[in-house]
Amino acid sequence: MSMDSLATGGFEHPKWLWRDGAMVAWEQATVHVNAVGHASVAAVFEGIKAYLADDGERLLLFRLDDHLARLAASARLCRIAMPYEVSELREAVVELLRVNDWRQDTYLRPWVFPRGLIREQMVPADVPCEVVIDSWPFTTKLLRPRGCRAAVSTWLRVSETSMPPRAKAFSNYHNGRLAMLEARENGHDWPILLNDRHKVSEGPGACIAMVRDGVVSTPSLTSGLLESLTRATALTLLAEAGIAVEEREIDRSELQLADELFFLGTAWEVLPITTIDGLRVGDGKMGPVAGLLEQRYSAIVRGTQGHDEWLTEVRFDS
Repeated sequence: MSMDSLATGGFEHPKWLWRDGAMVAWEQATVHVNAVGHASVAAVFEGIKAYLADDGERLLLFRLDDHLARLAASARLCRIAMPYEVSELREAVVELLRVNDWRQDTYLRPWVFPRGLIREQMVPADVPCEVVIDSWPFTTKLLRPRGCRAAVSTWLRVSETSMPPRAKAFSNYHNGRLAMLEARENGHDWPILLNDRHKVSEGPGACIAMVRDGVVSTPSLTSGLLESLTRATALTLLAEAGIAVEEREIDRSELQLADELFFLGTAWEVLPITTIDGLRVGDGKMGPVAGLLEQRYSAIVRGTQGHDEWLTEVRFDS
């Protein structure tokens, strides 16, 4: 299984990116190659989705303000200077969708990285930073048959004693990358990482939820998680549907006894886990709880079933 859900059309690029307060043509949005290394080490980012509304006349950004607030929090944790307020970035995201005239499901990635060449061995605190916002079309997997094979990794999730797992930082993702490579070498699709207490943490870029005896459990925020907005959304929607939910530590062996397992994330949306460590989960396909969540989630991001407070509308120009 691949992450091709984020881009279509041979990785189609936009005409315009937003860069430090101005729209910049794709071809002109460059940095010197010598700036890449330090910029990548210290950079933080977000993944945001804008879904085509059910009426086909507008895009709906899902939890835009929450994503931008998390971007600012990640910058703070990584000690890099965020040069823009959340309100300014909000306007930039909306305007970027308008000028590129995307009329389909669109993924946006704002990121913050140190400006220019840095000759020091380590990036200093509060160094001047740039902010860039990119966008491209994606194909959702919601309401389509799918599933993945997962396995518990030998790699542990980064902990609070090494680097902040709450930060959505590019450098944190190398941890999940190594776990993903291991999983695929062993015949699985995606890994599940344990934390330094050997309790379940998350996947490589997605949180995990487990259903046992009618209760949905997900690891607590002190289990080495990114503070996932999709996870928070799922807990709200499931509780509204009358399903018991809880946040707690989860043992590895519990995963093998689960009635359902699924990943949750902006890019992954709701992805059922069909096998865990080679054992079939439930009947080997999306279970009823994940299916209910998917239906509700899909309706909300398309603007047909409440929670308008999570949606930012961008209407198409005539």
